[in-house]
Amino acid sequence: MKKSNNAYLILEDGSVFKGKGFGSEGIKYGEVVFTTGMVGYPESLTDPSYKGQILVMTYPLIGHYGVPSREIKENGVPLHYESDEIQVEGFVISKLMRSNHWASEKSLDEWFKEESIPGIEGIETRALVKKIRERGVMMGALIVGNYDLDEIMEKVKKLSYDEMNFIDKVTPKELIVHKPPNPNKSIVVVDCGIKYGILRELLKRGFKVIRIPYHYDPIDVLEEFNADGILFSNGPGNPELLEDLVKKAREVIEYNVPTMGICLGSQILALADGAEIYKLKYGHRGVNKPVKDLKSGKAFVTTQNHGYAVKAQSLNEFKVWMVNVDDKSVEGIYHPHKPIIATQFHPEASPGPLDSAWIFDVFSKMIKGEAHGF
Repeated sequence: MKKSNNAYLILEDGSVFKGKGFGSEGIKYGEVVFTTGMVGYPESLTDPSYKGQILVMTYPLIGHYGVPSREIKENGVPLHYESDEIQVEGFVISKLMRSNHWASEKSLDEWFKEESIPGIEGIETRALVKKIRERGVMMGALIVGNYDLDEIMEKVKKLSYDEMNFIDKVTPKELIVHKPPNPNKSIVVVDCGIKYGILRELLKRGFKVIRIPYHYDPIDVLEEFNADGILFSNGPGNPELLEDLVKKAREVIEYNVPTMGICLGSQILALADGAEIYKLKYGHRGVNKPVKDLKSGKAFVTTQNHGYAVKAQSLNEFKVWMVNVDDKSVEGIYHPHKPIIATQFHPEASPGPLDSAWIFDVFSKMIKGEAHGF
């Protein structure tokens, strides 16, 4: 019996988009979000911060350069991937293109089949993104094959992304060590779903990286390995569900060791400071998000992928370091008396511009004892 390529995207508001399926047949549920990047779909698809979400690409033509080889590496870490597998629940695009690139090993369709992920093409993504911008992100279901849509819709309406903990699905099962050729200092990374781009930036600067599951005690590991700093990584989901991790972050702040937070890690440090978090209407996801550094007055372009943000007025000891040029939301915080910094955006990019990679140099200077490194 031939498989059906009928495909549907259903939203909790009752909207139904019909298209053509690719990848794996089946049903996947998730929060429907969009990213504005024109390229970088292998990196976005493997970004653990997208766990629990159905990703929509605003750029209409996807798949041109296929799926790159995992054997292209930097310091032993795959260069064009952000984790070992596809992390999104489903993928929504306007048109799937035939791939043609020297580094490509397979097509997007073949990759999705291998990893049992459904995709949908041939829908009006402009109308879909406009709906999300107007109403906000919604729960949805991506269906490839013949299923009872009414039954699926009922389930969609009962789901809530904000109440689910996805970090258990992306944190490592045990401690992992990465070593560059000639390590100088050591960093303990609290891995909430770290992007490989962050590992590459740390290894590039000569750091030995000790990745730990998010439920480990970072201070215990720091002391065991005689490490020099701690980094709280990016990751998926609602940070307010992670009370134990917030408690550990509070202890790290008191311990007064060079510390950095990225994306979710920034929110965790803010919560540890007693700050409040709120959910953005449709999030910041793309590779062209402008950010202003309030200390230097300079602006630069960043890669972002987050649905929550920190309330600036709720910060206590921490100060606002950077803001989003478009909506003035908090994009970076720092501690005025301790070597602690955090960014809401992704300084490692992957995909995106490298305008903010210097943030890792600031952290490196902090590790070396050069004040805040500013």
